[in-house]
Amino acid sequence: MCRQRDVSQQVRERLYSLSHLDELKELTFETFQPRGRKGLGEMQAQSLEDACNVSRKFSQSLNGWLLLQGGYGCGKTHLAAAIANYAVGMGVPTLFLTVPDLLDMLRFAYDSEDTTFEERFNEIRNASLLVLDDFGTQNATGWAQEKLFQIINYRYINKLPTVVTTNLSLAEIEPRIRSRLTDKEIVIRFQIIAPDYRDPVADTLHPELSSLNLIANKTFGSFEDRTNQGLSPDELKSLQKALRAAHSYAEKPRGWLVFMGGYGSGKTHLAAAIANYRAGLGDPPLFVQMSDLLDHLRATFGENSKVSFDRRFHEIRTAPLLVLDDLGTQSMTPWVREKLYQLFNYRYNTALPTVITTSDSMDEMDARIRSRLLDSKLCTTYALDVPSYHSSRGKRLKK
Repeated sequence: MCRQRDVSQQVRERLYSLSHLDELKELTFETFQPRGRKGLGEMQAQSLEDACNVSRKFSQSLNGWLLLQGGYGCGKTHLAAAIANYAVGMGVPTLFLTVPDLLDMLRFAYDSEDTTFEERFNEIRNASLLVLDDFGTQNATGWAQEKLFQIINYRYINKLPTVVTTNLSLAEIEPRIRSRLTDKEIVIRFQIIAPDYRDPVADTLHPELSSLNLIANKTFGSFEDRTNQGLSPDELKSLQKALRAAHSYAEKPRGWLVFMGGYGSGKTHLAAAIANYRAGLGDPPLFVQMSDLLDHLRATFGENSKVSFDRRFHEIRTAPLLVLDDLGTQSMTPWVREKLYQLFNYRYNTALPTVITTSDSMDEMDARIRSRLLDSKLCTTYALDVPSYHSSRGKRLKK
């Protein structure tokens, strides 16, 4: 019995040493700010608090898997380390590794005199609790992807407690691993929408991207109901229905909201009113016109760009609330279509709140994007079939 205790203690100490958890000992639930930094918007703060509660509950049961998704610096590594530190405190043999460190550890084992590759590999996949931080396999070699799959699959089959953090969408993860991470019977998946704690201004206000300051005058108070402009009862009804939907969404952004209509029908005003309302509550969204968004992405390829394409694209697709104005796909290059699809697909899979305005009909949309917009479980569409504010004979919504 004493021998077993000694062996268990040696295992715990060895895994603790391999994890370098002594360097992360300050990352606990007690040091985590469950509502984030001061001034964080309500949606973002609530996301952090919910993530903390989910992680704390998991640490106490160590039942199943926990997948934490979110952007850089949103707090997912702190929560993963807090789970690991809590488990270590309870005497659970725990291994905490970033995926790059895990792969290096396996590679070095080939030349190690202290252990064989097989011993190291088994040590990793059999840990009582394995925490894989910064998981991403999209640029990994075939060997690395295979080893990661073997570890994931082994723990999945044996239902060993596992925590995974990643800034990738599920669509970007290797299909075999993705299938394990989407099993709702064993995996709890949580998306954190808080901004980068180390660079909150850039992620929260989007100073280089958002046109929010240019549409500050477009509010619900300045929106005209057009009751005295000779609109038909059906036209007034469609406008009032869209206005009520915008009000409701501004109060509690959930899912996707699409406004379709001709030029000057009021759809941009409604989208801007939602954005300004949320900004007034401390949750400034990313409001950007489609053409400007593409210009921002192209600009990252310039020699003088201070930000990479990956960073800029990540900032856009993970915005807690994205308002995309004047969407149109009929004249786009294949590259633009692909990037736009990736943007939509990420936000679709993560169900991030999104507002879209377009003068196109559904038939004119890229088929892949149209399939997302037609999902009534996530997306609600309102057609503003009214003439332009500027002309009674303005372009109407295409049927």
